[in-house]
Order: sequence, then structure tokens, then C-alpha cells
Amino acid sequence: MRNKTCEVNVANVSIGADHPVVVQSMTNTDTEDVIATVKQCAELYQAGSELVRITVNTEAAAQAVPRIQSQLAKMGLDIPLVGDFHFNGHKLLSKYPDCAKTLAKYRINPGNIGRGHSRDDKFSQLIELACKNDKAVRIGVNWGSLDQELMARMMDENNRLADPREPVDVMHDALITSALDSAKAAEQVGLSKNKIILSCKMSGVQDLVKVYQDLSQRCDYALHLGLTEAGMGSKGIVASTAALSILLQQGIGDTIRISLTPEPGAPREKEVQVAQEILQALELRTFTPTVIACPGCGRTSSDTFQHLAKNIQAFLKQSMPAWRTQYPGVEDLNVAVMGCVVNGPGESKHANIGISLPGNGEKPVAPVYEDGVKTVTLKGDRIAEEFQEVVINYIQRAFG
Repeated sequence: MRNKTCEVNVANVSIGADHPVVVQSMTNTDTEDVIATVKQCAELYQAGSELVRITVNTEAAAQAVPRIQSQLAKMGLDIPLVGDFHFNGHKLLSKYPDCAKTLAKYRINPGNIGRGHSRDDKFSQLIELACKNDKAVRIGVNWGSLDQELMARMMDENNRLADPREPVDVMHDALITSALDSAKAAEQVGLSKNKIILSCKMSGVQDLVKVYQDLSQRCDYALHLGLTEAGMGSKGIVASTAALSILLQQGIGDTIRISLTPEPGAPREKEVQVAQEILQALELRTFTPTVIACPGCGRTSSDTFQHLAKNIQAFLKQSMPAWRTQYPGVEDLNVAVMGCVVNGPGESKHANIGISLPGNGEKPVAPVYEDGVKTVTLKGDRIAEEFQEVVINYIQRAFG
């Protein structure tokens, strides 16, 4: 059961309340490079990112935003673009009204807008522009750019206590205070509560869990989850999954982004895939059919089941763009590819459709089960191709 939060509408995407958790991502192209940014936005969106954030850090980047959206529209892609602003967002949005109108949401960081009265004025200017253009705002606090004046004041107050708290606890509280005080200030300027999304990003799993648990108890704003600077490869995937799974299981979080460092030359869409797989594993959303596959052991020295599982998974993923409209509900399909008689028949019966391949010393036959009933036994050199045909026939029958 999700924690009850305000509903925020960002273009054609609803965030919070009872709506499904929304997946978003961010480009790493130079926004001034319109062609590269359009290409990556399209790739992220087609991979399943429902919001795509782009950096808006220079005048040229701000001028590029309407052209990026125009090119995406010509491709038939209605992608809500989020502008990522730091330091000079108030200037760019004021000077380039077309940029301010084009973006679906603004992301601002109260820790690096300015200091003292200057910060207050710049923050108010940003919020006024959001109100004028009827845009949602993510107030994103980050422990790497936390308001140092606030942090110093809270540390001083803590040091004067008879029983001071641990410094890390004060820092956690400072992150939450910065987010909530900024949200309150935005409302005082005129931004409605259903236009505000909060985030308090950290790179430590336990830190992130603690902060969001406290934050969710202290407000009902829509919350954006993400482990900032998660890292590269399995480290980034595991850390993000660990942190977000705990919070999502507790009903905390309305939209997520997985901040993976991509391998050199690797596609940016990996972060979208990981986000979707976390939500699907937690049974919060489904995006593509699930393939259950045997891990292998001494009974399965042949790699046949590995190739079959890989090929079936790739085939299902590649087919989903067309199947999503042609066969509604197909994303809920479960397919099992098993390697021997130990768990093969049982797992295959639990899936919508499954195949139990022969292990070492077993008869060279592969029974196929559909909804718990054995329907055919495959054998010979074309087991993979024939099983794929069985899967297609099942989908046409069950979801057509």
C-alpha cells in the first residue's frame, strides 16, 4: 500500500496519489547539441522512461529546448521534458520564455541557488516563473550540495544541546528541513501543493532509507526516489535496488530514477531497464513478460537452456513495442526455461508457459506446459525455434 501523497500532473503523466510509480531518466548529452539530445531522449523514452530530464545550464542550452521538443514532435514522440537547473535557472527561464513554456517540469536545488537574501530572491523568481507557466517543480535537495548555512546553523544548535545528536543525524535532518522549508516557501510564493515534488538524494543506502522514511512521515508531497551517484555496473544496480526496494515496499516513493554511471560507450537506457525491473520484481508494475530461468548446476553441463533463455528473453523484449497494443496484458506473461527434471516440470507448470529441457543423462526430450498442462514434447535440433512458435501461438490465443 503506497503512502498517500498529493497528485502532481506533469504534462500527460500523473505522479503521486494512487497512480503507478513513474520511471524517469536523464540525458548525458550536451543539450546545446540538438541532434544528439533528441536521439538520446527518443532512446530513453522508447525504452520506457516516462519523463526525460535534460541539463539546462547555458543560454545556448535554453535556446535549444524548444528545438529539441519540436524535433521530437516531428518524430511522433510526445515526451515530457524536465529542465535541470542549477545556479542560474532564474536567469535562463526569465530570458528565454519559450524554454520556460516548453519544459513540462523544472528541477531546482535549493542548496546552490545562492546565499542569504540573494538565494531567497532567486528562489522566489524561479517559483514565480513556474506559477506563471503552470509548471510542476521538483525541489531536489542533495547531500553533495546541501545549503551550508542551514547545515552550520543546525550543527551549532545541536552542539549547544545537553545531549547532542550524532552529526550524521543532524545532516539527515538538515536535508529534510531544507526540502520542507523550500516547499513551504514555494507555496507562500503561490505554487500549489499539487505542483511540488520533493527529493532528498544521498549516495549511501542506509542514509537514503532513513531520510525518506522520516520525510514521508513529515509531509504528503509527492516524492522522487533515487540513490544519487549510485556508481557503475553491478555496484550501482545492487545499491539502487537495495535502497529503493526497501522504500517502495514500505509504500514510499511516487517516481524513481536510477543514477547509474554508464560504461564507456554503453547505452544510456540501462538505467530505465533497471528501474522497470525493480518495479516489476516488487510487483508494483509490469513492463515486459517475465522469463524464469534455471541457474544451472552439475546436472546441466550443456548450455542449451542458457541460449534458449537468452533468446526468448530478447525475442519478448524486441516484440513488446508491437505487442503492447496488439496483445493487451501480454506484459503479465510468465515464461519458464528450465534445465533439468529436478525443478523443471514444477516451475514450468507454475508459469503461463514453460519448457523443461533435458539434463545430463535424461531423455533428449523437452516437455512444454501451458497453464499447468503438458501440451507438447519437443525434441531434435529445432527445440528453440519450435518453443518460440509455441510461445507466439500462446500469446495470440491468450491475449489476442
